[in-house]
Amino acid sequence: MSEPQVPLQPQVKLDPVSLPTATRHLHDPLEQQLTSAVRLATNLVRADYAGEPVEQVCRRLLDETRSALHPDVAAGFQPDMDELGRVAEAIVHDGQLPPPPTDGRGPA
Repeated sequence: MSEPQVPLQPQVKLDPVSLPTATRHLHDPLEQQLTSAVRLATNLVRADYAGEPVEQVCRRLLDETRSALHPDVAAGFQPDMDELGRVAEAIVHDGQLPPPPTDGRGPA
């Protein structure tokens, strides 16, 4: 019997300064929408995982996330690929999220 999978709860954080001034008031709803899309993609990819390599899982995460978003939002969604790669690694390694990089960058 295998152990239950650890829930993955990725979260998108936006830098409000990076948003155009006219859309800064949408910061919180946009973060919530992006986080919801990434979590949905994570659940879908994890449920269908069949031994693919990390790079392929990462690409599918990106594709599934974008497909869950409004086309205008999806077109502008540029995730931190290192962080998305960490989620892909967790899927590949059965829920064991690797530690964040120790190069001083901190979380994205």
